[in-house]
Amino acid sequence: MNESALLAILLSLASAAGYALAAVGQSRLAAQGGGGLGKLLTRPLWWWAVGLNAAGALMHVAALHYGPLTLVQPLGALTLVAALPLSAYYERRRVTRREWRGAAWTLAGLAGLIAVTGPATPGDALSLREALAIASTTALLLAFLVRAGAHSAHGGRLGLATASGVASAVASALTQTVTASLAPELPGAALAWWQTTLVAVLVATFAVGGLLLSQSAYRGGLAAPLAVVNLANPAAAAVIGVALLGESFHGGPLGWAIAAASASVAARGVMMLTGATPAELPTELPTAEPAHLPA
Repeated sequence: MNESALLAILLSLASAAGYALAAVGQSRLAAQGGGGLGKLLTRPLWWWAVGLNAAGALMHVAALHYGPLTLVQPLGALTLVAALPLSAYYERRRVTRREWRGAAWTLAGLAGLIAVTGPATPGDALSLREALAIASTTALLLAFLVRAGAHSAHGGRLGLATASGVASAVASALTQTVTASLAPELPGAALAWWQTTLVAVLVATFAVGGLLLSQSAYRGGLAAPLAVVNLANPAAAAVIGVALLGESFHGGPLGWAIAAASASVAARGVMMLTGATPAELPTELPTAEPAHLPA
């Protein structure tokens, strides 16, 4: 593993930690009845979560500068693993055995994916036409998921979580295009300034949209929707990376088989974490506020 790949992994881990802290904060807001966007803007905890998400996003952008989407995006699933002890700490409980087993399965699957990840250099960037096509297709998909979720309770939260994961993955892919345009040494043709600005606006739109969708999904609990977010995110990113960015896996057919098996292992871990939610997690948060997070 070369220095670029190692740096991409370290930045991805730091990004996952920031996202995990933000998710815990958002979950606490949802449990306290966070309300609409107007009410959220008056809550210090919301701005704490926004700041942590922004820090995680900046480190994610930096990771994409040194590694391909197929390497960086699966590591985002570690957000779920980091959120387990953090959430348990703020909820004054212990992490259950099922949650630890799910975390172990998730880590094993991620290790397999990293082992067969393609060359540790960023893939080719999206063209403006590809970026606009992905953005419009994703917007339609998100509208469908949100509309379908309006007619369902538990399934609606998971639909919102899926939409959040897809939105975040698209924001990452578009971020790689902006990064490649601003850094001439990276693969991909440089865009005109107005084209780069347009793609950057799309990045901000999908990033903010993913944040608000996840906030709505966390009503009723953190583990299940966060698990779905972290499953949908790398899945959507892998589709974009392989189909449009020229990224692949080592070892030819064997590498693809290992990647598929590793993805199944990681998915099993995520599903174990999801299944632990209804029976094992507390339904109410304690009234005492930890000193670290604003109320």
